[in-house]
Amino acid sequence: MNIQIAIVGLPNVGKSTLFNALTKSQAAQAANYPFCTIDPNVGVVEVPDERLQALAKITNPKKIIPAIVEFVDVAGLVKGASQGEGLGNQFLSHIRECHAVAQVVRHFKEKDITHVHDSVDPKRDREIIESELMLADLQTLEKRMHKAASEARGGAKEKVIYNELLERIKPQLESGKWLSTLEWTDEDRELLRDLHLITMKPLMYIVNVSENDVATISEDTLRNDLGLPTGTAVIPISAKVESELIAFSEEEAKDFLQELGLKETGLRRVIREAYDLLGLQTYFTAGEMEVRAWTVRKGAKGPEAAGVIHTDFEKGFIKAEVIDWKDYVACNGESGAREKGLLRIEGKDYLVRDGDVMHFRFN
Repeated sequence: MNIQIAIVGLPNVGKSTLFNALTKSQAAQAANYPFCTIDPNVGVVEVPDERLQALAKITNPKKIIPAIVEFVDVAGLVKGASQGEGLGNQFLSHIRECHAVAQVVRHFKEKDITHVHDSVDPKRDREIIESELMLADLQTLEKRMHKAASEARGGAKEKVIYNELLERIKPQLESGKWLSTLEWTDEDRELLRDLHLITMKPLMYIVNVSENDVATISEDTLRNDLGLPTGTAVIPISAKVESELIAFSEEEAKDFLQELGLKETGLRRVIREAYDLLGLQTYFTAGEMEVRAWTVRKGAKGPEAAGVIHTDFEKGFIKAEVIDWKDYVACNGESGAREKGLLRIEGKDYLVRDGDVMHFRFN
């Protein structure tokens, strides 16, 4: 599965600079999966994963194929967007198709870069964006509620349940609740799927800080400045630093990050947080033809993981040969792992683990 993350924010918060940096910075490094532009506001990047290279050293494959993430740069939103201000509702379709929303909030203060509200106020800016997205969902919900209420009067059980669910959601949105933070059953989520509600998507915060602050500012400080609850994930990033990394080689980038006191690029943190938010993990296939990373949800069983490769693999699943990637490397490949009893035969109920190297048998 390909992950799509919508990058949203007010104009001039560094959103597009960050988008360009996150995507283009991979072009120089990702020889096996180069950056490409699907359309003017979608960029594809590889998921950085050192395990791929470790596996490739064992098999010497013809191709190395990483998992990918698509970043969608949504045009800057403004107050009143849900009512048609700025680009109005033109942004909605882009966000609705994505798996998660990343809100970029400006924290840095630089007079040369104007602010749409003439001042830098992270809490106010965050609330404006979230309010507009909630209002957009509320409009969608209210349109559907008229039809749902009419159908529920017929007495059909499924129609009554659906109408009651919509009636439960409306006050949550009106009170400013981001719907994905609330408790929903799998049945609820399935019923709401066709509404494509933006606030049902996981939300992450990317805080664009100054170059001088990126390595030292605390997440508690950022949460306080944004008015977020304790424990909310926030990612401090300097879009300026990320854009400068584009021109560097891998070694130069490491040195530059070290000078700033950073252990990794912002891209790595954003992708890692996205995987955590969406409950995703990675498994691998390895052979002479290719070494490849596959994305699957945490809690997936063997057949579901096989289905990520091809639906026929899931339908005809018989068993999976599984080796932990560390054992695969330590034993110099499948044969060595088999000899040491580290290759396992797993059936349909096997829960896939992050880092599994898998080979599927199917009809």
